[in-house]
Amino acid sequence: MLETLTGIGLATSAGLNAYIPLLAVGLLGRYTNLISLPGSWNWLENGWVLSILTVLLLIEFVADKIPVVDHVNDVIQTVVRPTAGGLAFGAASGAQTVTVDNPDTFFSGNQWVPIVAGIVISLVVHSAKAAIRPVVNVSTGGVGAPVVSTAEDVASASLSLVAILLPVLVIVFIVGFFWFFWVMFRKLRRWRAERKTRKTKDRDLDPTLVLPPR
Repeated sequence: MLETLTGIGLATSAGLNAYIPLLAVGLLGRYTNLISLPGSWNWLENGWVLSILTVLLLIEFVADKIPVVDHVNDVIQTVVRPTAGGLAFGAASGAQTVTVDNPDTFFSGNQWVPIVAGIVISLVVHSAKAAIRPVVNVSTGGVGAPVVSTAEDVASASLSLVAILLPVLVIVFIVGFFWFFWVMFRKLRRWRAERKTRKTKDRDLDPTLVLPPR
C-alpha cells in the first residue's frame, strides 16, 4: 500500500501545483537513487522535459500570486492539474522508491487505474483551491493572494517529498488538507451569506428603489 500512498500524495500535490510533483519525481529519478522509474516513465527524467516543467513552474509561480490573474490561471489549470495528477500517480504506482521495494503489485494488470485515480484526486483538490481563492482575494483586498499561493507551493513541495520518502505521513497531510478546506468552506458560506444580507440591506435603503406614492 505504500506505492498507493505515494501516488495519492503526489496527486494531491498536483492539485495545488501541477509541476512541482512531476519535477520532484523527475529530478529525484535523474540525480538520486531515491526513486527508480519504470521504463515507460523514464521520459520524466529527460533534460528537456525537466527544463520545460521548470519554465512552466516559474510562470505559474508568478501568475498564481497576482489577484484576478490567479483566477485565469486556475481556469487553465482545471485541465493541467488533473492531468499532472494522473501522470504523477501513474509514475509512482510503478516506481521503486526507498520505501517501496516491489512496485506494481497493487495495480498490476490495471495500468489505467492509478492514472484515473490521480486525475480524480487532483481535480477535487484543484476545485477546492479554485473555489476558496476568490474569497481570500476579496476578503483581504488582494493582499492574501501571494501569501496563500506561497503556502500552497510549500505544501505541494513538502507533500511531494513526503510522498516519496515517507509515504505513511501522507495520511497526516490529507487529514490536514481536509480540515483546512472544511474551515475555509465554512468561511466561504458565511462570507456569501453576509454579502447577500448586505446587498439586501443596501437595496432596501436605496431611495431610488422606493415607489412613489399614488
